[in-house]
Amino acid sequence: MSNIKQIRMSLGISQDALAAEIGVTQGAIAHFEAGKRTPNINMCWKIVKALNQLGAKCTFDDVFPDPQEDCGTEGQEVKPPIKGANGE
Repeated sequence: MSNIKQIRMSLGISQDALAAEIGVTQGAIAHFEAGKRTPNINMCWKIVKALNQLGAKCTFDDVFPDPQEDCGTEGQEVKPPIKGANGE
């Protein structure tokens, strides 16, 4: 999931304004923000560049964090499988 919406809203920028800066439709921005469409790598870079031109001070990783980096299991104990659960 991206942080496009959070960064855009922190700037007070509309989807229309961001779309115009990038050269896509407002609907495309809405789909990217909702996770209904995934932008290709070139579009990702255009989004980051546009957000910075509109006043954000963000990196690629700020906008598109690595989904593998935080699996939500940090600090949690990993338990072995329950014996007998699959016929053992």
